[in-house]
Amino acid sequence: MASSSAVGKLSREEFRRQKDLDAARKAGTAPAALDEEGRPINPHIPQYISQAPWYLDTGAPSLSHQRRPFDDRSADKLDNWYDRGAKAGPAAKKYRKGACENCGALTHKKQDCLERPRKKGAKFTNKNIQADEIIHDVATGFDAKRDRWNGYDPAEHKKIYEEYEAVEAARQKLREEEIDNQTTTDLAAVRKLAKAGKKEGKEADLDFGSSDEEDADDDKYADAADAVGQKLDTKTRITVRNLRIREDTAKYLINLDPESAYYDPKTRSMRDAPMKNVPAEEAKFAGDNFFRFSGEAPEVQELQLFAWQAAARGNDVHLNANPTQGQLLHHEFKEKKEMMKDVNKVSILAKYGGEEYLEHVPRELINGQTENYVEYSRTGHVIKGKERAKTRSKYPEDVYVNNHTYVWGSWYDLSSSTWGYACCHSTIHISYCAGEAGKEATQASTAQALLASSQAQSEPSAQDNEVRARIDQNYSKKRVGEGDVSLDKDRLAEAISEEKKRKVRGDKDDDRSSKKIKGLQSGSRDVTEEELEAYRMTRRNAEDPMANYVDSEDVYTR
Repeated sequence: MASSSAVGKLSREEFRRQKDLDAARKAGTAPAALDEEGRPINPHIPQYISQAPWYLDTGAPSLSHQRRPFDDRSADKLDNWYDRGAKAGPAAKKYRKGACENCGALTHKKQDCLERPRKKGAKFTNKNIQADEIIHDVATGFDAKRDRWNGYDPAEHKKIYEEYEAVEAARQKLREEEIDNQTTTDLAAVRKLAKAGKKEGKEADLDFGSSDEEDADDDKYADAADAVGQKLDTKTRITVRNLRIREDTAKYLINLDPESAYYDPKTRSMRDAPMKNVPAEEAKFAGDNFFRFSGEAPEVQELQLFAWQAAARGNDVHLNANPTQGQLLHHEFKEKKEMMKDVNKVSILAKYGGEEYLEHVPRELINGQTENYVEYSRTGHVIKGKERAKTRSKYPEDVYVNNHTYVWGSWYDLSSSTWGYACCHSTIHISYCAGEAGKEATQASTAQALLASSQAQSEPSAQDNEVRARIDQNYSKKRVGEGDVSLDKDRLAEAISEEKKRKVRGDKDDDRSSKKIKGLQSGSRDVTEEELEAYRMTRRNAEDPMANYVDSEDVYTR
């Protein structure tokens, strides 16, 4: 039955013999048929299994079409890739025909050259000829052609880990430096105290002892994870609430000025104070940075820095895992640090001396503040207590020259607006003091004194008194027609009649000539109160809307 497919169409006699042979093979009286590899074929296998299809028929009895064919998938492996940048031996020294005109390699043409285009190619210069590349014949299968990671070196992925580890280490170091600048804990002091502790014989000190043989605790870095409901800002390392209470005013609504503090909507943080003119203690919200450095936050930062430095030296100190231990060790560390400071100070003073220079002046004397009670009057004089001494300047004070008893600038002359000496009223700098005689001479040389002396020499007449009265009236603050005016009725009536006569004449030339004649006759003439009042009473007000109104005989009647 297995060979029927290979014979083709059989005659009746051949078909009968084939049937008898198959029956004998099944009965075991005839040997079994052998395939191409010499292995016997079970005669009890059905024909639809033993018979090969037409596209796999080899013309001989076989069961190879039922077996899984051997598939060489070496072409689909990741390591089956060409070597990038491999060169085939040393470079040629002379240009070869058919090589690249740019670099001189035989494995590619000028249009496929990946080297920088030269001003003059290797074909013309025969210089700097590159070696030939190794051309790999990589036979890729269906999967290898479509594998996006085919040819990728897994060792390159280590660089990503190294880069992230370097960034994390730099960030950790920067964070330690920031906290170190805000606190007094430094690594040098820690190492010094560690050496001192070893000298004292405390080998079992958990804080400063070496614990390199202890197993590494991976949980001590769990504090880097974000807490529930919180988010860690990677830029400023500030832990902020991710959600706010609904009753609270939103940070971006405190100050609506776009030039105010920046609000980060992603982290809901506002680092600066929104109201710059309000003190931080009185403001409703002073910024996240204010809360960061207020309260016990600096102490927590000191503890965190101490835990990091202790962990860097191999000690099992973790602030979140065992905060009580970290706080006790930090307290012990500070005590030892202060003790070491005192020991160093005493040893230095004992060796070099100079303890007297370390004594400070009391702060009360430095700032000039005392508890002495001093009471002053409204005029500034001391009523009770002792007045505080005046602060002296760096310039020489109370230096009297040329027999003066006062300094220059102690007196001001109002008449000449100059400074002088109060002892002699002299306005000349570095002049010799004349004492009271100088005061009398200065007083006598004033304009008022000279005017008074001239008046005393000549007795004033009635006409002079009248002229002086007019002068005083003209140059005084009180003007004609101002203040309380007392008018003479007879003079007022005469002045009104004269004013009406002047307006009736209306001749300006005559008026001028008359004024000139009167001026020549009387010398000088001033306006009296009665004349001014008469002018006011008789003048015509052009701004009056009823000035030109004249009653007519036509009267409206009902």
